[in-house]
Formats: sequence, structure tokens, C-alpha cells
Amino acid sequence: LFNLENDLNSSIIKVFVGDIKDSQRLKSLFKDIDIIFHAAAYKHVPLCEYNPLDAVNTNVLGTQNVIDMAILCDVKKVILISTDKAVHPANVMGATKFLAERLMMAASAYSDDGTKFSCVRFGNVLNSRGSVIPLFKKQLKQGGPITLTDEDMTRFIMNIYQASKLILQAGMLSQGGEIFILKMPAFKLSDLVDAMIEFYAPVYGYNPEEIDVKIIGKRPGEKLYEELMTSDEMLTAYDNGDLFIIRDELNKKHPDFIYNSNEIDHLTKDEILRILSEMEN
Repeated sequence: LFNLENDLNSSIIKVFVGDIKDSQRLKSLFKDIDIIFHAAAYKHVPLCEYNPLDAVNTNVLGTQNVIDMAILCDVKKVILISTDKAVHPANVMGATKFLAERLMMAASAYSDDGTKFSCVRFGNVLNSRGSVIPLFKKQLKQGGPITLTDEDMTRFIMNIYQASKLILQAGMLSQGGEIFILKMPAFKLSDLVDAMIEFYAPVYGYNPEEIDVKIIGKRPGEKLYEELMTSDEMLTAYDNGDLFIIRDELNKKHPDFIYNSNEIDHLTKDEILRILSEMEN
């Protein structure tokens, strides 16, 4: 928060410390607030696997606190930042975010014409804190090896600009009860590793051919591929150009495809290299 305040350096932005498990603190902060972007969560899969109760207390019960206090304080809109791991969850983190989404949808149903509740689902955000790219860069800076969980693992990818834009679009478009999903590409983790070795090894003074890749296997709770929508959600998803918007009220139709990171076309290594280059410029 200290770094955030310094980076923003704005007289119109105030930074407060709080805990979403403390409902009274939330109540004091939510007064005269128009919109809440709820991003507070434990988001790392292994951390949640080994600390499930803490994950539930923060990601689930904390979300209910946000909902209750938003309604009490007449906040106009609440947007939950969720994840593709909430779809058919196979780990604690995904399960808690699934429940958080359900709490938001339930709140939308019982808040009548008051506070509107919606969600956005992220894929992997490029170069975000705790993501795989900073880890691989650190390993490359040390000369390797790169630790790869599984060569066949696939993931959805979005950059920080796209993630921010999705949140703001949801804030503008939300009528209550929607889940907003950006149409995003997917990649194989092994292709990302190859591209990063080719791109970064020379930057750090190494020959790409000298960098070893060590297969370490999936970590507890990890899936080989992720999904952005269930088959049932595909029945009610509205195609809004660069977004899918899921609403229960929409007419049902047969899904044209299953939206998981294994089924769609993957980025090539050259495309990943271009993304890495754009990220560094």
C-alpha cells in the first residue's frame, strides 16, 4: 500500500489499511462510496492448499462481509475479481472463488433495486506479482534451471492493461448478476519457457542452449488446463464483441465450443516472443 500510494502520488486518492474479515472496518470505509472493486483474496494455489481455513475466512467469509456492508452503506455497485480456477474447481483457491462468485450472484438476487453485484473472471495476468513470468525471469537471471511443472500444461493469458480494462468495462456495463469474461488466448507452458529462454537468456548474458529445463510435476491442486466457462454457462453466455457476459436470464442456446485452455488454438512461440517484447517496452 505504501508503494501504491507513492506510485499514484495523487491528492484525490486516499489509501486506507483494513481487513475484509473486519466488517466494522468495512462499514467505516464504505460510507459515500459509489463502486467497490473487490480484489482482496488469497490467490496462490499452493498457499491455499496448505492453509484452507484461512482461504475460506478471507475469500468466502470476507466476501460476504463486503456484500453485507455494501448493502448497508448503499453502495451502487460491487465488482468481484474472480479467476478461471473457479470453473470446475480442483483446488482450495478455486473452490473459495467459486463460492465467492455464488455469494455475489445470490446477493444480486436479494438486493432488489439496491446494490448491484457482478463478477469478472481473469486468466493468468502477464508479469503480475506471484505469476510464472517473474519466477522464470529470476531463474534465467541465475542461469537456470527453469522449473516447469508439466510440458502439456496450458493456461489463459491476459496483460495488465486488459485486466484493468475488463474491470472498468464491468463497472460500466454491470446491471447486477453478470459474470464478465474477456476473450483471451491460451498458451502451452512449455512454449512460454522456450520463448523466455530465447528472449531473456542473452539479456542476462547466457547462451539459450545452456539453460536447462527441469520438470518438477504439478503442484498440489494444480490442473493441466483451465476453463473460463462451464458448459451450462455457455448456454447463457452473451457474445459482446471482446467479452462474454453470462446472465441467467438470457435465452439458452447450444454451446459452439468448450472454452478451456486445451481446446482453443494456442499462441505460437513467435507470438509469445512478441508479447514478451511488448511487455518489456
